[in-house]
Amino acid sequence: MINEQYDIILFDGICNLCNGFVKFIIRYDQKEHFKMASLQSEIGQKLLLEYAINNTDNQSVVFITSNSVYLQSDAALNILKNLGYPWKLGFMLILIPRFIRDAVYRFIARNRYRFFGKRNECIIPDERMKKRFL
Repeated sequence: MINEQYDIILFDGICNLCNGFVKFIIRYDQKEHFKMASLQSEIGQKLLLEYAINNTDNQSVVFITSNSVYLQSDAALNILKNLGYPWKLGFMLILIPRFIRDAVYRFIARNRYRFFGKRNECIIPDERMKKRFL
């Protein structure tokens, strides 16, 4: 399923925060390195199964590369690392111990709908964005 030419980002398609993050990625991923799919989509569900990822743990973003699967704060930081300058500087947050980063991530993930709202349906990409989705 994994294509060596791009990495895959799975996101919560009804979460406003997650959709904002996807739009941010599309805007700043100049090399079009990332492909995306919502966690709720058929392809998203297949990838979760393929990589034995338990999505009941409030995963809002999953990052899949040709040799790794990143969850929680590792997913967000590794995505930033691959966006290029200046966004890659955010990867320096990796220096914060994982248990702290993931605790913050889980708090936001558990409360993302309350803090940022949610949609009734997944994002519908326009023509320009369609090529970025699986």
